[in-house]
Amino acid sequence: MQEYKTVSQQQAEPPRTVASRFDPRRIYTILVLVPLLYAVIRYLPPLVFSGIVILGGALALFEFYRLCFGDRSRSWMIGIGVMGFAALILGAHWPSVIVPTLLATLVCTISVPLFSRSPLEQSVRDGAMTVFGILYLGLTLSTLSMTRLLPQGEWLIFFLLMVTWASDTGAYYIGTLYGRHRLAPTISPKKTVEGLLGGLIVAILVAYAARWWFFPDFSGLDCVILAILLTLSGLWGDLTESAMKRSVGMKDSGGILPGHGGMLDRLDSLLFTAPVFYYYVTMVSRLRVIE
Repeated sequence: MQEYKTVSQQQAEPPRTVASRFDPRRIYTILVLVPLLYAVIRYLPPLVFSGIVILGGALALFEFYRLCFGDRSRSWMIGIGVMGFAALILGAHWPSVIVPTLLATLVCTISVPLFSRSPLEQSVRDGAMTVFGILYLGLTLSTLSMTRLLPQGEWLIFFLLMVTWASDTGAYYIGTLYGRHRLAPTISPKKTVEGLLGGLIVAILVAYAARWWFFPDFSGLDCVILAILLTLSGLWGDLTESAMKRSVGMKDSGGILPGHGGMLDRLDSLLFTAPVFYYYVTMVSRLRVIE
């Protein structure tokens, strides 16, 4: 009887997060990509940075379409999606390209049932998911290029990336070591309340460090508000992508980044933090963004 109670008590306890084995490939990937990204942001023109956004976003968009289309061949629809996505990113530099390119993309996608041999319902769904992918990644990542074009844009991008990644990293390691209370068990069982709080604390510390290091134009209050906003919006973006992956039974969107999964896995938080950061800077912050 005593043994039965012990088992019942164990089952009633919230499951503990088991620490994952350290994967050195995560470090190798960071050591290669971070210096390259720093050089592009710091020393090259904003258009080159937008090219990097298009490259990374196109890879993430391909992974998104693989989640949507599965094993079905939809290469020409993926091509339409990438074209519309690139137009939204380049629209930060040449706004005149956005409307005609998106109109052409819309006409192509709504015409899918006319040319596809798939069942009508499937064709309509595929066209809708093509448009959704363009908007999901294009509208969000375009704010990265828009931020880079602002005065002191390179430093704004560094601030955004540092705080976003600090929040993700802090949440991962604090949650792994001390996580007890699940945050969203049906969507992402490994996410915990402790991880969220840990990520928020690390984000605030890094925001203050960035302010002291290279961006004194932000006030202390800006740092706290941005850390909170970027932590919550990054979590929202992460959970959104997790819900899509879980709906199709996939753990990672891909394996292009050793130790990190797919490109969409790396950008999921940034898809939501980038717009929040851009509109905070341009609409709320005390920064003078128009000379």
